[in-house]
Amino acid sequence: MAVAAATTALIILTGASLPYKGPFPQEKPRIDGEAEAPAETAPIPEPRPSTANGTEPTPPNEKPLDTAKPEEKPEKFGPPAPGTLEAQNLTIEPESDADHAECVRELQALGAVFKDIPRIDDGHGCGIDKPINLVEALPGIAVKPQATLRCPAALALARWMKESVIPAAAVAAKEHGQITTINQASSYICRLRNGAFAGKISEHARGNAIDIASFSFEKGEAIAVKPRREDSTLTGAFQRTVSASGCLYFSTVLDPESDAAHEKHFHMDVLQRKGGYRYCH
Repeated sequence: MAVAAATTALIILTGASLPYKGPFPQEKPRIDGEAEAPAETAPIPEPRPSTANGTEPTPPNEKPLDTAKPEEKPEKFGPPAPGTLEAQNLTIEPESDADHAECVRELQALGAVFKDIPRIDDGHGCGIDKPINLVEALPGIAVKPQATLRCPAALALARWMKESVIPAAAVAAKEHGQITTINQASSYICRLRNGAFAGKISEHARGNAIDIASFSFEKGEAIAVKPRREDSTLTGAFQRTVSASGCLYFSTVLDPESDAAHEKHFHMDVLQRKGGYRYCH
């Protein structure tokens, strides 16, 4: 009997099934005077307007995407390397008003054309307390480009040109006429000597130095500064003469025979050394 009952129950459960379809919801009765509800559809977005060049404008209050990767700057850790400008803690040497005024009077008396400019301070001791821009070292002799210097360096240049370079050129380059331009390669610039990574600060960084690359004349080619130790012409004699005489006006003169760093110019500065010592090569 138990087996028969179990068999009967299994047959009943097997024949049971879910209805084929569920009941549909009744439609909401319509009330007289009520408008028929529109069928619901997904909204279609309006196209974004284009600009004159065909690109899509940035919507208001929306920042454009910055696709460029920002430049990564290397971080500096620890103290600056020994011997660098940052490590030397140098300062700009002050100049007295009286000394500057006297130098300016002497420069004006020679007929130089120049103008005072604001104090320069580029940090780490680079700068000039009372700088000038030298336009003409003497009347009619331009400095190109204009040189930013301390007045004593400009005065030394003007005296050297008047008393040594012009007389020597009158003999060695008489057919070229008068000197018209001093072509300078460097005046004030913040750096160490010879642009080294470490070492002593350059006199260029103090406004005490000028590098001269060539002299231009009324006629003919310019006389360039270059190695002329074996040059037996008047041009070679001219360069050796003005290089040697430069030490009468500047405390340092380095010419193309001194080292590879000065093969194409004179370096001249007014660095004050103990005992008035001068270095000329």
